[in-house]
Amino acid sequence: MAFKLSFSKVRKSVLGIFVLLIVFTFGYQLGVRGFTAEVSKSLQVKIDRQTPPDKNVDFSLFWQVWDTLSAKYYDKSKLRPSEMVYGAISGMVAAVGDPYTMFLPPKENKVVNEDLSGSFEGVGIEIGYKENRLAVVSPLPDSPAERAGVKAGDFIVRITDVSKKIDVSTSAITLPEAVQDIRGPAGTKVTLTLIRDGDKTPIVIELTRAKLNVPSVTLNLVGEDKSIAHVKLSKFDSQTTDEWDKIVDQILQNGKIKGIIIDLRNNPGGYLQSAVDVASDFVPVGTTVVIEERGDGRKIEYRSDRLERLQNYEAAVLINGGSASASEIFSGALRDVRHFKLVGEKSFGKGTVQEPIDAANGSGLHVTTAKWLTPSGNWVHGIGLTPDIVITPKDTDKEDVILQGAIDLFD
Repeated sequence: MAFKLSFSKVRKSVLGIFVLLIVFTFGYQLGVRGFTAEVSKSLQVKIDRQTPPDKNVDFSLFWQVWDTLSAKYYDKSKLRPSEMVYGAISGMVAAVGDPYTMFLPPKENKVVNEDLSGSFEGVGIEIGYKENRLAVVSPLPDSPAERAGVKAGDFIVRITDVSKKIDVSTSAITLPEAVQDIRGPAGTKVTLTLIRDGDKTPIVIELTRAKLNVPSVTLNLVGEDKSIAHVKLSKFDSQTTDEWDKIVDQILQNGKIKGIIIDLRNNPGGYLQSAVDVASDFVPVGTTVVIEERGDGRKIEYRSDRLERLQNYEAAVLINGGSASASEIFSGALRDVRHFKLVGEKSFGKGTVQEPIDAANGSGLHVTTAKWLTPSGNWVHGIGLTPDIVITPKDTDKEDVILQGAIDLFD
């Protein structure tokens, strides 16, 4: 199978969580252990039945099913070889049993790429698996989901969209399918049935999709004398490093700032390199920010390679159950290296790394290639990071108690 790698600086991602936001135009050859499919611009498919490279693999059942469908299925218009090939690939990848390793056909892959560019249409939620159930990782700031009261940790048990004729349970749904069902054009509606942790009664919320273009980094000054920089990072996407650099310039030009609060609550992650870039502003050049551990036991250290512009500032990091992946990399690094306090609630707990690989004709493959460790060697997968200062908000709170807890550290 010929995949084209197109990484900038190692386009590596811990984005299994991030990808699940909400989620043929040229000829190519696709080899999947036993057959080659050539798809032309007109989507006509020519199948050559080759002997599988692995002599221990018997492909006769595959071809038996393929031929039986072709011969007996009553509606021949539904037998689209290109879609059948995609389905076969998706099933092969799903058989690995890792929800973050997935094949994305062109439509789904386009959705993911839009998410990483920072602009898309939808309801504004990141989704993933929690306790083997489809769950909200985080609602995006000022999104339809956040305004409607969707919360990080909510389990999605049903997706309903009358216009798409969708009314499905999520018990057997794949992540790409869930993304496709929830995502849609601005102005259209989708209904989510949710179960909130600790509650037995389902919550039914109708959401109107919108055009979303959320900056990944924002700055506010907080504290009695506005001397604390409250920097909110909503994700680590392709724009984050540039947006972060502008925020750092504002902090450095303000002579009154005495401390920085990095707010990673409901940040579902994104590009590993973006997290390393942002963390590099707080740690000495050459410091290990994250460690990748491959399946063969090899360990690769990602070190800071930027000047530590914020080395003279004390900082605190805010996390909660929606802080995942690259957010946990950043949080773990700053606690291990600078001993900054983590404030809030336990993080999500995703400790694997995916490589997004561009495949033919706009499709994509996300492969889990390693697990990541904090600089001190801790693996957070399925566990999460426990804050140094645990603060659990209540619905009756009239202020942001987690943010206030961090502000109090600087008094």
